[in-house]
Amino acid sequence: MVPPYEAASYYNGITTNGDHPVLVYRSDFVTTPFPEPNSNDRFFHLPVKSLHGVFDTPLNWVWHVVGPAIRDLVKARNIQYTSIDPARFLTHATLGEGDKGSLGPVVVWIVPQTLAGPPLLPPADSTDPTHYARRFLTALLAAPLTTEGMEEDDAQGTLTLWFLENKDDDGNASDKVYGLSNCHVLRKNTTVDYSHRGGAPKDHVRVCGMRRYQRGLDDITKAVADHAFFAHLHTQDILRLQASGEASAITLRRLQNKLDEENEAIALLEGLHDEATKHWSNVKLQRDIGHVAYTRKITVDVGRTRYTEDWGVFVADEAKVRAGFIGNVVDLGAKYSPLQLMEMFYPVAGGETTFKYPDDGKLRIYGCATREDLAVPAEFDSEGQRCLVVGKDGNTTDLTVGRYAGLESFTQNSVGVESIELAIYNSGNKANETFSAKGDSGSLVWHMRDGKAYMVGQLHSGHNKGGSTNNHVTYCTPAWWLLAQIKKKFPHAIFYPESWPQV
Repeated sequence: MVPPYEAASYYNGITTNGDHPVLVYRSDFVTTPFPEPNSNDRFFHLPVKSLHGVFDTPLNWVWHVVGPAIRDLVKARNIQYTSIDPARFLTHATLGEGDKGSLGPVVVWIVPQTLAGPPLLPPADSTDPTHYARRFLTALLAAPLTTEGMEEDDAQGTLTLWFLENKDDDGNASDKVYGLSNCHVLRKNTTVDYSHRGGAPKDHVRVCGMRRYQRGLDDITKAVADHAFFAHLHTQDILRLQASGEASAITLRRLQNKLDEENEAIALLEGLHDEATKHWSNVKLQRDIGHVAYTRKITVDVGRTRYTEDWGVFVADEAKVRAGFIGNVVDLGAKYSPLQLMEMFYPVAGGETTFKYPDDGKLRIYGCATREDLAVPAEFDSEGQRCLVVGKDGNTTDLTVGRYAGLESFTQNSVGVESIELAIYNSGNKANETFSAKGDSGSLVWHMRDGKAYMVGQLHSGHNKGGSTNNHVTYCTPAWWLLAQIKKKFPHAIFYPESWPQV
């Protein structure tokens, strides 16, 4: 494997502003080492390269035979490539040395379609101590997103859901998987429709901006500290009881088992932290998971529903996403215990609830709430009034619970554009006061019916007192209407996949 420094620096100079490609592999890696700085290099010089054409070499006479043969070999190895280019790289001399530089040998330069870096982590069983701490690097719903074009602005958002293209524009079977989020999460210019065309530069979508990535590392570190605290308590209890001679063998064995579990959790979490820092720290080299394919400019459905249309999709890179893909699943995680969640979704003590804690804490989205479902929910609050308790998992505030307003809201932005929205109010539960905040855009809002989760809406904005990023009202586009708009662009879309498509 090419070291991260070499991967990032090898092609330095061949494009402006440091926007050169990443080295994935080279055949002379062992025989021609790439220079790297060390503590003794006071005046280290990073080599600067430029591309040269291939002329007057033996290869020129046979390229018409060798070139196609190389292409066929690459295809036979099932390598998806963007281009195969014959090239020579000139390494320029250091300024002031007066040398002309060094022209390297002919290189067969293959540009693969797959992205650099490891695949997203698979979701773990709820008994695994890392299962919640790893969620920021998985393909579960609420995956934190940023894009190559938005990273500099520190703009971040949330994955709404995955869907399968199923069939392309010509009706042929397709294995493409799309990720959905807001247009304003995926694109800086939200005033025009965007479609990526083959051969055009790609705007890569990345899992985690720098703030969310650092918070993920901090969450792991805190989890390690928490387990270390309890490991220390168990150790002190064992030593105290052993010294007193009063503890039974069963008591000591029970404490030892608890200590072993804490130490195992510490080891697994430290391993996760090492993996996250070694293989995911470089946002440009390691965290790309696809590229923006289409965004619909932000509009209001004037003259009809007046709902806000703020959505876009990216093509998921198979090599990065498939291994951890299980469809549209929310990890209810460790923020709240199953009992706490039952109480949050129980609108009245002793009354019926439509919430059932799922096996392993993984809540699968099975369908979409209709307009009628939202108007006449099955739940009642403590005063006997109908209510609709909803949940969402977002990039900033994680898993939260709120209440749908019941009637649609009317909003007007700073330039006078009016829209109609689904409003979500904070639940009023002291343990879970804020439903959303900046960075939660794109989050899927869902509710439970008959023990299953159904889409309610796509979160796109909120209202706060100004200066604060915490919203006291959250606004969503109805999911039943949003899916209908997506179907206009992707008429064969499948919104509830459980596995990667086999074509």
